[in-house]
Amino acid sequence: MKTFYKVFLILFIIFIGINVYAIDWRSGFFDDENTKFIFSISSGILGIIVVYILHTWSKLVERK
Repeated sequence: MKTFYKVFLILFIIFIGINVYAIDWRSGFFDDENTKFIFSISSGILGIIVVYILHTWSKLVERK
């Protein structure tokens, strides 16, 4: 995995961790205060998926 992808992978994991920590678990998962953290976590997961897709595409280009 290239350094560029590793940096973004680490950033997305830290981003998800901070948002999981910030959720108020007593008020409910889909409470109005927690929805901004849920959207942030989902965007972090989407970012990780995009990083893996880009990494796979870069491996396919190297083979040709």
